[in-house]
Amino acid sequence: MNEASESTESGLPFSREVGVRLRAVRRQRRMSLDDVERASGGRWSASAVGAYERGFRNLSLPRLRELAEFYDVPMAMLLGEVDVRDDDGKAKLPAKVILDLVALEAAADEAGPILRYAKSIVLDRGDWNGRVLSIRHDDVRALASMLQMDEADLVAQLGQWGALSAPTNALITVA
Repeated sequence: MNEASESTESGLPFSREVGVRLRAVRRQRRMSLDDVERASGGRWSASAVGAYERGFRNLSLPRLRELAEFYDVPMAMLLGEVDVRDDDGKAKLPAKVILDLVALEAAADEAGPILRYAKSIVLDRGDWNGRVLSIRHDDVRALASMLQMDEADLVAQLGQWGALSAPTNALITVA
């Protein structure tokens, strides 16, 4: 069995899992396949993206990186480290988000409000390890609201900063 056809924990081939995530990201952006083709100036044809999403066509890592950049999401999200599948139209996020405080500190210019919020949690909990901080779904919701973004976009932004540490595979549905 080749690597592209190996099944994941969900029983789907890996290429299909990536395709499900690609479709979820596209739909989150409220884009049709034709919109992708137009917005990319023809770089991504509707038929090719549709084939990637259905798992009928395998993506090389460089092409996957280009698509991640086009959609403005971290590649880790497309690979399943952060899951945003919306099988029934609702975004899904890791049940527990673990922040890498060192990486968040490095992105402090952009991540200032998130860093201040994280530091307040550290103070409240008396959690002084200084490297990672587990935040609850309510914290993610509060941060997203404060920053006027949805929760999936917040998690995606944290991923882009490299501020996500060891996301879990357990998912929660965001209503």
